[in-house]
Amino acid sequence: MFGKTPVLITADQALAGRPEAVPTETQHVVLETPLKGPFPEHLESVVVALGCFWGAERLFWRQAGVYTTAVGYIGGYTPNPAYREVCSGLTGHTEGVLVVYDPAVFSFEALLKLFWEEHNPTQGNRQGNDVGTQYRSAIFATTEAQYKTALASRDKYQAALTAKGLGAITTEINAPDAGFPFYYAEGYHQGYLEKNPDGYCGLKGTGVACVA
Repeated sequence: MFGKTPVLITADQALAGRPEAVPTETQHVVLETPLKGPFPEHLESVVVALGCFWGAERLFWRQAGVYTTAVGYIGGYTPNPAYREVCSGLTGHTEGVLVVYDPAVFSFEALLKLFWEEHNPTQGNRQGNDVGTQYRSAIFATTEAQYKTALASRDKYQAALTAKGLGAITTEINAPDAGFPFYYAEGYHQGYLEKNPDGYCGLKGTGVACVA
């Protein structure tokens, strides 16, 4: 129905969307924690995008100190988008993973190390064989400290990539006031690889270590 576009659209080109949220789940299928807040006050949250969100979500729910994860759409213009619309490239969103974590157990620096190493942040609007703006790499900080730490981490990892002959990082790093809401994806996407153990996982890093 829709054709993919390799170029990020503008707001006036976006699909209209809908006023109501798409149906989703309320509890994490593995962690058995709520998918939606309010979350306990000692926890922090961030949304990261590193290609297809199925494998990316599993990567984070396996980490000690992670309270819950959820997949959804972020960084675009269409309100309450559906999966098929996001895959068209006509909403402007990327596939994101909400990670809610205890920073005393799983630091933001450790989260960033995992983020950089487990995908290729130099590929622009694709990730491996997955092509489209919905696969672009991004970080959506929720605190100023996260934002500054992410920028510094990006610069440090760029130096490591350059030393190995790799290209420029294309990851978007968004400040807390960027104004991009996180829209939860449909229920069947939540915990997808737990429900479908043989399902597709497109994660593939560069092999370059991110040294804290």
